[in-house]
Amino acid sequence: MKCYEVIEKLESLSPTVFAEAWDNIGLLAGRRDKEVRTVFIALDATDDVIEEAVRLRADLLLTHHPLIFKKLGSVSTDDFIGRRICELIRNDISYYAMHTNFDVMGMADAAADELSLKDRQVLNVTYEDEISKEGCGRVGRLEQRMSVAELAEFVKEKFHVSNVRVFGNLGDMVETAAVMPGSGGDYIRDALDAGADVMITGDVDHHEGIDAVAQGITVIDAGHYGIEKLFIPYMEDFIKRELPGIQIYKAGIREPFVVI
Repeated sequence: MKCYEVIEKLESLSPTVFAEAWDNIGLLAGRRDKEVRTVFIALDATDDVIEEAVRLRADLLLTHHPLIFKKLGSVSTDDFIGRRICELIRNDISYYAMHTNFDVMGMADAAADELSLKDRQVLNVTYEDEISKEGCGRVGRLEQRMSVAELAEFVKEKFHVSNVRVFGNLGDMVETAAVMPGSGGDYIRDALDAGADVMITGDVDHHEGIDAVAQGITVIDAGHYGIEKLFIPYMEDFIKRELPGIQIYKAGIREPFVVI
């Protein structure tokens, strides 16, 4: 199967129209007419990921976060981004990223599914037409009312993380939850407006956390990688189902840092 045919399938899942204007998605390196028999799935195109993709002779590298965000004045081995691009091209590996389009059409509902949120709605609308509203994050009701401590343990179990950071009182009872995979500090206002008791997200800083509590909402920070790593099994299942002839490799689940 040609790379452009694989891309058509990926974009049927997460159309590019749903990406934010500032984002950089799509085929970022390599040949559109490349024959794709193997794909390597990862959250980020790190040196380790690219090295593994090369070792496995992958035809296509598929990531959530784009390797190229800012405009490049040159592509050379003088910097780490250029070095990675050169390595991909040297080994004839096409590279495709699906970021905010997947956040809207994929990630948001997948995270809400893990939490079994009912009566869910879009948390932050980024796309609207006469038919529907779409966007990042979801807000809905938990299956049952529970304490913040119980929910924190539930989040750890469902997103397979060893720890979470909680801003708020562990004994408070919560029922309506917002979830925003990735960095969710800027969306706490949306969660408040939606009437959420708790916001589940990542990358919340000190001031965002204490300010959220002062406004009446608890925050559970499960980490940026902690939630968004669901991209890997999600896309594995999608490719198995929609592109059954392609062999799949995937990056191991490993936090980008250690807590000591």
